[in-house]
Amino acid sequence: MRLPLIATALALTLSGPALAQDKLLNVSYDIARELFEALNPVFAEKWQADTGRSLTIDMSHGGSSRQARAILEGLPADVVTFNQETDVDVLADGGLLPEDWRDALPNGASPYYSLPAFLVREGNPKGIEDWDDLARDDVAPVFPNPKTSGNARYTYLAAYAYALAQNGGDQAAAQEFVRAVFDNVPVFDTGGRAATQTFAERGIGDVLVTFEAETGQIAKQYEAQGFERVTPSMSLFAAFPVAVVAENAEDNGTTELATAYLDWLYTPEAQRILAQNYYRVTDETVAAEVADTQAPVELVTVDDVFGGWDRVREEHLADGAILDQVFVNR
Repeated sequence: MRLPLIATALALTLSGPALAQDKLLNVSYDIARELFEALNPVFAEKWQADTGRSLTIDMSHGGSSRQARAILEGLPADVVTFNQETDVDVLADGGLLPEDWRDALPNGASPYYSLPAFLVREGNPKGIEDWDDLARDDVAPVFPNPKTSGNARYTYLAAYAYALAQNGGDQAAAQEFVRAVFDNVPVFDTGGRAATQTFAERGIGDVLVTFEAETGQIAKQYEAQGFERVTPSMSLFAAFPVAVVAENAEDNGTTELATAYLDWLYTPEAQRILAQNYYRVTDETVAAEVADTQAPVELVTVDDVFGGWDRVREEHLADGAILDQVFVNR
């Protein structure tokens, strides 16, 4: 008598509605783990409430330029959440998304932003306050390799912009300044997470240079070490561009989901999570709520100082260009 009962139960199981599930791959920059650990469950809960479908969001983290190359080589990203526009442009050049990807979402497809800033050891024993301190003989700054890390390219460009401002636009003086900073770096890791480990876990260097948002995360994570956050007098506006990898999303059947995911990053709910993770946000109401927790800083842009990303790629980042010249023997 048990066999018919088992068969009946099995038939009911097979005939019942299967749990609908969706899946998304977000390929992101190296130091975004904690941010998306906070964001993703909230969006997944909203997606299930809105659609009745459960959602798994897989993440891939690494130096943003290496991530872009991995996508070109076949990593099936549905969306990218990078820390440098040029790495999204690489995907557009490769035909994976439209050339006008910046127009797909507000604020140039950057729902949040940050800037290069400093994290120093407890008590700031070297008295590090601004970019010129990084060129001192007694200071060892730590940041990743600008050839592999978007994070570090912002550091390079911010230091260069500061030097131009201090030297009346003298390009040669700016290059000498950046070369002096690079010469002080004890080790160049490939990405921001490894640079953090070098500074915080291996005890190397006097100051970690990374995005302001990351300085907050690290100070919190390594609270026992008493790290202190320092915002320089001037820094570079760092957009955090996001985009649907259109070709992959179409192949994966995730275009609607991927679009909803990125749209959600602009909502007050997501913006508050971003602000709690020390990012500067684009929603004016949320930005006002946290304004007293963010240090004042003069922010310059790539367009204003360098004439835009196309010129940066040509004059600074191309093989044999200025970055290679100041990064010699590294």
